Amino acid sequence: MARIFIIVSGLLGFSGVALGAFGAHGLQSRLGALPDAVKRLDWWNTAAHYHLTHALALALAAWLVHRGAGASALVAGGAFVAGVALFSGSLYLMAVTGHTKLGVITPFGGLFFLVGWGAIMVAGWGLGAGS
Repeated sequence: MARIFIIVSGLLGFSGVALGAFGAHGLQSRLGALPDAVKRLDWWNTAAHYHLTHALALALAAWLVHRGAGASALVAGGAFVAGVALFSGSLYLMAVTGHTKLGVITPFGGLFFLVGWGAIMVAGWGLGAGS
């Protein structure tokens, strides 16, 4: 599973950089004339920030899986992937479409991020006992 997490981490990192660059260049010119352009670009930037941050967090989870940290490392990795999909994904869609009702999904992604970080703490605690 560590291998899969590393591959997905790379995919998330790659796509996060690409989407961040698109937001800074392509999206800005497309949304510039809209009255809510600043808000939409802010949503996009927030999505890209958390997307990239949790690509790295997934790599940490992969390392913990590789070190034998147990089920909590697996939970962390899965939670980070779900968090990026729900949190960043909903914000990307809101930015592109302007449909703010998608914002009801965003907190669930944030909850997955919190679960992931909590699981990282548990995995780290387990590593300390055996070191």
